[in-house]
Parts: sequence; C-alpha cells; structure tokens
Amino acid sequence: MKTKKKGFLTSFSIILILIFALGIISHFLPKAEFVGDEIVNGSGVVGASLSDILMAPILGFENAIDVGIFVLILGGFLAVVAKTKALETGIQVLVRKLKGHELVLIPILMFVFSLGGTTYGMLEETVGFYALLSATMVMAGMDTVVASAIVLLGAGSGVLGSTINPFAVGAAISALPEGTVVNQGLIIGIGVVLWLTTLLISITFVMLYARRVIKKKGSTILSLREQKNMEKEYGVKAETTEEVHLTFNQKVTLWLFALTFVVMIIGFIPWEDFSITFFSKFTGWLTGSPLGSWYFFEAALWFLIMAVLIGIVNRTGEKGFVDTFVDGADDMVGVILIIAIARGASVLMQVTHLDNYIIYNAAEILRDVPSFVFTPLNYLLHVVLSVLVPSSSGLVSLSAPIIGPLATQLGYSVETTVMTLVAANGLVNLITPTCGAIMGGLAIAKVEYSTWVKWALKVVLCIALMNIILLTLFSMALN
Repeated sequence: MKTKKKGFLTSFSIILILIFALGIISHFLPKAEFVGDEIVNGSGVVGASLSDILMAPILGFENAIDVGIFVLILGGFLAVVAKTKALETGIQVLVRKLKGHELVLIPILMFVFSLGGTTYGMLEETVGFYALLSATMVMAGMDTVVASAIVLLGAGSGVLGSTINPFAVGAAISALPEGTVVNQGLIIGIGVVLWLTTLLISITFVMLYARRVIKKKGSTILSLREQKNMEKEYGVKAETTEEVHLTFNQKVTLWLFALTFVVMIIGFIPWEDFSITFFSKFTGWLTGSPLGSWYFFEAALWFLIMAVLIGIVNRTGEKGFVDTFVDGADDMVGVILIIAIARGASVLMQVTHLDNYIIYNAAEILRDVPSFVFTPLNYLLHVVLSVLVPSSSGLVSLSAPIIGPLATQLGYSVETTVMTLVAANGLVNLITPTCGAIMGGLAIAKVEYSTWVKWALKVVLCIALMNIILLTLFSMALN
C-alpha cells in the first residue's frame, strides 16, 4: 500500500500562521504604558484582539494596493505581448545564438539587477521580470529557480550592499538624531564591499546549480508538480535546430517591450536625490509625475499605455485586446493575494507596537555586551526584526534613532552600525515570506516558497556569515 506523501504548506498558510503567532505572542509580553494618547516607547505592547488578527491580512490589501494594481496591469501587458509570440520567438533566436554559452547570461543579468538594488533599492519593482526570465531560462534548458535566483539574488545583493539607495542608506541617515556625525564616504565604501562579495557568492551558487540542470534535467530541485506547472506556463527547452525568424511586427513589439521596462526603471530612480534634474522635465504631462518621481501607480499607467500600443501595432482588434488583457490580469490574482496577505504581518506589528518593543529592549541588551560581539548581535537582531518589518525604509526609520546614538555612546562606528541594519534587512528580504516581492515573484515563476527556501538557505547562510565577518572587521578597524 502506497503512503501518500505529505506536501509542504502553501505560501498563504505560512503567512497566516505567522500572523496568528504574532497575535498570540503579543499577549505574553508586558502591556504598553500610555501618556495620554502616546505610548511610552519600549514599555510594552498592546495585546492583539481577535479582530486585529483577522483584519491584518485584509488590511494588507489596503497597504499593498499600489503594487497590487501594478501587478494586475502587468499581467494584462504580458498577455498582450505573449499573444504576438514576439517574446517566445525572440528568446528562441537568443538561445540559438548563445547555444553552448547560455550560462553567460547569469552573471551579466545578476550584475545589472544588483546595480538597480544598490542605487535605488530595486526589489518590488523586479516582479515584472520573473515571467520574462522564467521563459528565457526554461527555453535555455534551465528552470524557473534559476530565473528567480537571477532576479532575487541579483537585485537583493545590491539592496543588501546599498551605497546610495535613498530608501535604505538615505532613510537611515535621515533618521539619526540631529548632531550625529556620519561619513557618507565610509558608508558607500562598506556598501560596495558588502554588495560585491554578496553578488559573487550569489552568482557562484546560481551558476553551479544552472550548470547541473542543463547537464541533467532530473537534477532540478522543483517537484514534479512544479515542473508540470512550469512547462504548462513557460514551455520546454527550445529546439534550436530549427531556424526561427522574427517578423517585422514582432521586432517592433520587442523594441516596445524593452522600452517599457527601461522607462519604468528610469521612472523609479530618484534622480533629484543625486542632483540630476534632466529627467524631471519629462512625462509629467503623461502620468502626473515626472520621471524620477514614479511609483507603482505611474508604472501601472505606463504599462497599460504600452499594452494598448502593442495591441495596435499587431492589429489585435478591440475585442481581442480586451479579452487577452483581462485573461492576463486574471492570471495575476493569486500573486496579488499573496503580496497583500504578506503585508498583513507588518500591519499587525504596527497595531500591537511589537516592533517598537523589540527595538527598545534589544538596544538595552546590546548596551552591555562586549565590543567584539556588538556588531554580530546587532546584525542578528535586525535579521529577526526584518522578518516582521521587511520594508528597508520602515526598519531603519524605526531602528536608527535608537541604535545609532547607542553606537555613538559606546564608541562604535555609526557607519558600520547603519550598514549593519541595511545588510541584515537585505539578507532577510532574500528569503522571508513577509516580503511581497519574494512571494509574488515566486508565484509568477511557479516556484513554491518551500522549494525556494530549500534551495536558497545555503546561499543565505553563506552570505550572512560573510556579512558578519566583514561588518565586524569594519567595526573593529573604525573604533
């Protein structure tokens, strides 16, 4: 008699269990003290009511409305492009040209994604690339774990080693109390070292795995069910023995497709923070916000406009366009549900003030530890806290005003302390289920969260160890 193999919990169940666990924990911690309507920071937490717990994932939709709309329209856009077969044919042409050298795509793409991560915190904005790279890697004989790793570890390496990222380093510096002296040159230097070492580790792991999958399909870490879902969504390895050609309309479509993503990236980069005002003169008339001030609503409008333009170029007709676009948007509903529910954990943390409680009390513990363990413990503290507060700007805004002055008081490097917060948060956002970018991207790539954890855990542990060693050395050298 065959025994039925038990499957892992779905992403939805993992996140909901975490939310309920946080709600229960809030009742076992000291109760918060209030002065009027203001809570005394670090005094305790507000016990979560049943309604707080149940409403957290629902309020996650409100919290994630911008990215949800973007993903919905992205799905429609990708469906319109897919109907033209331009992307499929273009990938076949690329794979044919790279035959035997497909692996070269990995370090190039990961480095490009990491540039976006270190400069402007490119992470949630990468969701649109999962489908594109999944199709590319599958046709090149790899799998969607490789595609996911290229996007997530590539961009994540840059975010972890942020240099001028305004949402991490910038937010941390601005959150420090007035009068705190910070050498931004040192921060950039530390960031570069963390960025490049993390990227090197990530590329090594991805290349080794991809090479195994190409040589032997059975070496994929994907389950049989995931492989079937992957093949249904993205096909199989391209047969490069047949000559394939792009039609004129398909070439135009690919140029428009590339332009869509290039403009989106330019739109997200906060150029004025880098004293570049050139881009602020454009597209304000189109979206209401100039390039450099975009976020998900503006990006959603841009993708909608480009979907219509691609439909016109390929003469899909009004009904054909609408039906295709709606079907594509429908395919993204599951992705949006995961992203929204993942935000529920952060919502509950704010309602219960559990985030403040952890920071204030952990700071008191760090005050009394020996100097050589201050940085490692500070890193581990923010790893734990980042699971609950995955937003880089949210975490550093919460933590920097407390940990920064403590480091100064104890004679430790503020620059190393700032990068410790940023690096710990970046590490967690490579694997945490509370990060919408991870859960949404994996859903698009047809990779179960449990599969990603199984594959990525060794990579993340190696990165964490390297981060701790480097940050500790920087701290000792700068004391």
